[in-house]
Amino acid sequence: MLSIRLIRIGKTKQPTYRLVVMEKCKDIWADYLENLGHYNPRTKEGEFVKERIEYWISKGAQMSKTVNNLMIQKKVVDGKKKSITHISTKRKAKLAKEAKA
Repeated sequence: MLSIRLIRIGKTKQPTYRLVVMEKCKDIWADYLENLGHYNPRTKEGEFVKERIEYWISKGAQMSKTVNNLMIQKKVVDGKKKSITHISTKRKAKLAKEAKA
């Protein structure tokens, strides 16, 4: 399965990210199929190739949650943002118990 995800580049404590298409099970440092743009979180600037992102999505590539939220924020793709927070099953059970009480 193909995935559109961010790969960190840049110096220590100065992150910059590339937006790439690669196999989901591959290591982050492995080769990628195509570079779709870049994003700098320090300045909140980024350049994305909208046509190629839409092409890869049409081919079945899935965006990571972070990339999905970033694309919606930058108005490259339409849709709803996805929650990135992970709640353990133990915590879910505790919240459900508190909701009943």
